[in-house]
Amino acid sequence: QVQLVESGGGLVQAGGSLRLSCAASGRTFSSYAMGWFRQAPGKEREFVAAVSGSIGSTAYADSVKGRFTVSRDNAKNTVHLQMGSLKPEDTAVYYCAAGAAIATTRESWYAYWGQGTQVTVSS
Repeated sequence: QVQLVESGGGLVQAGGSLRLSCAASGRTFSSYAMGWFRQAPGKEREFVAAVSGSIGSTAYADSVKGRFTVSRDNAKNTVHLQMGSLKPEDTAVYYCAAGAAIATTRESWYAYWGQGTQVTVSS
């Protein structure tokens, strides 16, 4: 069983930056991929970014490519999402996910999910 706890959300002006973190329990953290997804009000949850286990290869949604950076610290069982040049359309609840074999965009491949952290970008 893996438990995930997100932190770092908040209110920021357009053009600003935020760094989300996700702390994972368990001793096999480096063996699985981690992902970030988001859900805006009235919309379906969508893929944002993912990072593989030991190699650290990454994947990004086109909407955040060049603005967001996902990284992981296997020694601290933590994954981060550095968000820059934020736009009002980035406003959403951001979820951390774990357990996929690769850095995939597919929700169903992730077995474990955090509770989410709210990110609000004002115009």
